[in-house]
Amino acid sequence: MNSHPELTKNLKHNFIVNVLDGTFFGFGLGFASFATVIPLFVSNLTDSATLIGLIPAVHNVGWMLPQLLTAKSVSRMQQFKPATIFWTIIERTPFLGLAIVALLMGWLSKPAALALTFLFLIIQGLGAGMTANPWQNMIGKIIPSNIRGTFFGAQSGAANLLAGAGAIAAGLILNQRGFPDGYALVFLACIGSMAVSFVFISMTREPAHSVEPLPSDQVSFWGNVRQILRRDRSFRWFIVSRFVFQFGTMASAFYTVYAVRQLGMDAAEAGVMTSVLFIVQVASNGLFGWAGDKIGHLPVLRLGAVCAVIAAVVAWLAPSAGWFFAVMVFAGIANSVFWTIGMVVTLDFGADQDRPTYVGLANTLIAPAAVLAPLLGGWIADGFSYQHTFAVAAVLALVSLVVLVRFVKIPHKA
Repeated sequence: MNSHPELTKNLKHNFIVNVLDGTFFGFGLGFASFATVIPLFVSNLTDSATLIGLIPAVHNVGWMLPQLLTAKSVSRMQQFKPATIFWTIIERTPFLGLAIVALLMGWLSKPAALALTFLFLIIQGLGAGMTANPWQNMIGKIIPSNIRGTFFGAQSGAANLLAGAGAIAAGLILNQRGFPDGYALVFLACIGSMAVSFVFISMTREPAHSVEPLPSDQVSFWGNVRQILRRDRSFRWFIVSRFVFQFGTMASAFYTVYAVRQLGMDAAEAGVMTSVLFIVQVASNGLFGWAGDKIGHLPVLRLGAVCAVIAAVVAWLAPSAGWFFAVMVFAGIANSVFWTIGMVVTLDFGADQDRPTYVGLANTLIAPAAVLAPLLGGWIADGFSYQHTFAVAAVLALVSLVVLVRFVKIPHKA
C-alpha cells in the first residue's frame, strides 16, 4: 500500500496533521484522564474501589473488543478514513455527556449520576474500539513501516506533552472549584480540545487502494483467524505477553486514589503527579519509538515490562505520597511502551491483506484481561488492601517480562 505515489507525495502532510490530531486529543485527555480525573470524579459518587477499577476496564475493553469483529469489513475497505472519521465522532462526544452530568449534580442523585457516567464511558469506549481498527490500518497505509515507530513516538510524545499541561490545569481547576463545578469545567475543556483534534484528522489525505479478494463467507474468515493463530507461534506468545501485562498494570487505576485517600495528597499535587506521568510519556514515546526503529522493538517491550514491575513495587512499599511521583515515572514508561511500541509491532505481523485481522486479534483477544484486571485489582483492594493489589500486579508484570524474554520474536520487514 505504501508504494502508491500519492502516499509518497502526501507523506509530510499526513505525518504533520496526524501528529497534531494526536496532540490535541492528548490535551483533551489531560483534562479528563482515565487514570486520575475520572476516577476522582467517580470517587465522589461511590466508595467502591471495584467500581473505580471499572473505569479503565470499560475504556480498554471498549477499545479492544470490537477490533477483531470489525476486521473483516475493514479488510475490504478501499479507504480507511471515512470509517475512522465516523466512529471517532462517537468516541469523542461522550466527554460532553460527562460535563452535563457534572453540571446537573444539583438535580441528579449520586446513583443516577454514577449510572450516567458509566453509560457515557461505555459509549466512549465502544466508539474508540470501532475507530481503532480502521485508524490503525489508515496509519499503517499512509506511514511507511521504517518510520512508524518514529511517527507513533512523535504523536504520542506530543499528545502527552499537552496532556501534562492539561493535567496541571485540571488539578488547579479542581482544587479551586471542587466537585462538581470543577469537573464540569475540565470535561468541557476536554471536548473543546478534541474538536480541534478532529479538524486535523479530517485533513488526512488517503487515496483509495485495490482490495485483494477475500473469502466471502464468515466461516472462511474465522478459519483464517484460526490459521493465523495456529501457524504464527511468535504472534501467539506476543498476545499472551500483552494479556498478562494487563494484570501487571492493573494497579495503575488505584495509584492516584490511594495517594489522595490514604497518603494525604491534595488535588493540586495529584494534578502535578498526573502531569509527571504525561511528561514521562512525552520523553519515552519519542525516545523509544526512535530506538525501536533503530535497534528493534523487542528490547523496548522488555524494558516496558521491567518498568511496570518497578512501578508496582515502589507503590507497594511507598511510605509517603511523595514516592508516587517515582511510581508515575515508571508507570509512564510502561504505559508508553505497551501502547506505542505494541501498536508498531502489531502492524509488523502478517501481510498487508491480513493486517486488519492481526490488529483485531492483538487487541480483541486481550479484552478479557482488560475487564478482569482492574476488577481483580479492585476486589483485592476492597477485600485486603491497595498494597496487596500493588504486590500482585508486580508479580504478574514479572510473568509478562518472562514471556517476552523466552518466547517472543519480533518479525522484521523490508
